[in-house]
Amino acid sequence: MSKIKPSKGAPYARIVGVGGYRPTRVVPNEVILEKIDSSDEWIRSRSGIETRHWASPEETVAAMSIEASGKAIADAGIDARQIGAVVVSTVSHFSQTPAIATEIADKLGTDKAAAFDISAGCAGFGYGLTLAKGMIVEGSAEYVLVIGVERLSDLTDLEDRATAFLFGDGAGAVVVGPSREPAIGPTVWGSEGDKAETIKQTVPWDTYAAEGHTKFPAITQEGQAVFRWAVFEMAKVAQQALDAAGITPDELDVFIPHQANVRIIDSMVKTLKLPEHVTVARDIRTTGNTSAASIPLAMERLLATGEAKSGDTALVIGFGAGLVYAATVVTLP
Repeated sequence: MSKIKPSKGAPYARIVGVGGYRPTRVVPNEVILEKIDSSDEWIRSRSGIETRHWASPEETVAAMSIEASGKAIADAGIDARQIGAVVVSTVSHFSQTPAIATEIADKLGTDKAAAFDISAGCAGFGYGLTLAKGMIVEGSAEYVLVIGVERLSDLTDLEDRATAFLFGDGAGAVVVGPSREPAIGPTVWGSEGDKAETIKQTVPWDTYAAEGHTKFPAITQEGQAVFRWAVFEMAKVAQQALDAAGITPDELDVFIPHQANVRIIDSMVKTLKLPEHVTVARDIRTTGNTSAASIPLAMERLLATGEAKSGDTALVIGFGAGLVYAATVVTLP
């Protein structure tokens, strides 16, 4: 018989606070068109994007995360010292080590919270949320801060007609805490590494340094392949998450998919046969694709505008580079 004492965590976990930060600079499509042969009409029709936010030198990954996290902590009504762990999902923090989460945890005033980064692309928020739920139920933390943050303007090739218009910058954060009832459903997640080449960094860092490339690495993708995968495969994953949570489309209040492309979002809504009463996040129109930040940013905006309300049942799904994905049903804070 094991001598290890059982964990004394909470029976369940829930999102108790949400916050977001968008850089002050708003970039319309006209700016993108200065370097690519396209049109505002084409960009809007293909992606739904009208504007995006780009960070200034002062709006670093850490600075944006701290702003979003401060709002989430205030929304949760807790003190930063109650946070037991900080999980940051990002692909645009350029220092291999230490994790940017450690700096964020310190500057927020946590009491030596565990802190680490994860790299799961556009599914990173869902991965972080799942880890947070596990920590709270297991008992290693009472509250966990989950941050999705990107400065994708640093990794955008403005001369690549296929991707120049897609990406934006920003940070979204949630505080996950204990709950007496289920409020974060089972996660349906996974990866399809055989499709990893469809979204990738153009040049690995070691190759970039060794071969003396003059063009900074950027994110590239095979748009049609990604579109087909997202539309056909991710709708199945979203349905699996609904089934795992015991929720029917009619019982759903809000749908918050990764903000990759408005056509993908609309196709998923149609495939899932979501009723008209379900509020669908389309934050991509003014925020662009912010990868790991897109779901918490969209969640924060829906709650701030009153399009969604506390207690609503929401389906969230992220999918992207890897190819990785994560979907779950949550109760909004």
